[in-house]
Amino acid sequence: MTIWPDYSENETPGTRFLLYPQSPYLEPGLKPELVEISAPQGTIGPGPSGPRMYAMYPIDKTTPYGAMIEGEDGPQMYLPAWDGYILPPPEPDEFGNFIHIDPDDPAFEAAHLFGSAHFTMDVWEGYFGRSIPWHFERDFERLELSLLPGLDNAHIGWGFLETGGTREHGDEYRPYSLNFDVVAHEIGHAIIYSVIGLPSEDDATGEYYGFHESAADMVALLASLHFGSVVDEVLKNTRGNLYTYNRLSRFAELSQNAQIRIAANDRTLSEFSHGWSSEHALSEPLTGAMFDILVDIYHERLVAHGVINPEMEDLSDELEGTEEYNAIMQDLFDEHYAANPEGFRVALIEARDLLGSYLADAWEKLDADLLSYFGVERALVVVDQEITGGAFRQIIESNFRMREIGLTRPGPRLTKPDGSSHAASVRTLSPEVKEP
Repeated sequence: MTIWPDYSENETPGTRFLLYPQSPYLEPGLKPELVEISAPQGTIGPGPSGPRMYAMYPIDKTTPYGAMIEGEDGPQMYLPAWDGYILPPPEPDEFGNFIHIDPDDPAFEAAHLFGSAHFTMDVWEGYFGRSIPWHFERDFERLELSLLPGLDNAHIGWGFLETGGTREHGDEYRPYSLNFDVVAHEIGHAIIYSVIGLPSEDDATGEYYGFHESAADMVALLASLHFGSVVDEVLKNTRGNLYTYNRLSRFAELSQNAQIRIAANDRTLSEFSHGWSSEHALSEPLTGAMFDILVDIYHERLVAHGVINPEMEDLSDELEGTEEYNAIMQDLFDEHYAANPEGFRVALIEARDLLGSYLADAWEKLDADLLSYFGVERALVVVDQEITGGAFRQIIESNFRMREIGLTRPGPRLTKPDGSSHAASVRTLSPEVKEP
């Protein structure tokens, strides 16, 4: 049974979409979940299309955006807007919603892509407490969300977010537009480009690109926790022990090499002190520190609500990273979760929102030309002091030290960027500034 939100007389319902919290191909039989985006009903037109973005399914488009093509004045970057034929766009229903489109309908892809991108922006604009302008706004008012089945990737660039798909699993085509993590991750890159910008020099540090990947992963991870089904399933499957291998700690950016990254990892920055080849791998110590901070704040909230006792929290901290952790802690989590599952849900949501607001405030303080992982730590400490007077300083600093952040720096790039690198992708390219 669908339960609709309650609204006051002066509150307008948002536009409703059906979204898969994760790729429907990872879990057979997975049903899309009802969500509302911030745009009021009646303000999103066919496409879907709205004031910030619009979606389309081009017909006979073979060249991805960002490619260099010959123009009248020589090579130029291929950018929106697509002016060819498109598949019939999905239409809103009589109330302005897009929940009537069957997932088997080709139009569902465009609706899902739009809903995922808009929903992610809504979540993070809430954390920032302001509208986040597009980093390409000098040339485009709106983001074009484009479906290109021939593209084995998903990428965001100057005015576009383009998604393809993969046939790595037999002959079955799996579109990335239906993978919320992929779309949210790309929106995360756009947020970072807007808030922090691009370095002024072409040879940006590895920490800048590693930070970009980590931040985009955190954008996707925390946005996914805004699905009620994700929160419920994570807690049900783990009984509240977030260090078990579950949907929250495992999330995928399915790109050309189908790389799977683990948020609950044990990577340290010293592993890269002699150099690095992949910014995806380089991001893992920072992402791991962020995930540990999320879990520690979650444990603090469990104690604050009386769901677990301080002794259990101390034991968790003592055993963290050891082989004995799950053997000892899982029984305790099983017992306490059974007694108060709602307390665990509230604590996780509070930790989610606290970390999201901390990250937004910290990212505002960063400079693209001076960015380092240690600088991210110091920004979080400053934010914590401003908000709580330093309540979580020990949590922040201890988790960064565990990753040896602040104790070492990554060495130089050891290999040239390949196709999976954002440093050499359309994400970081922009056309030359137009003359006035």
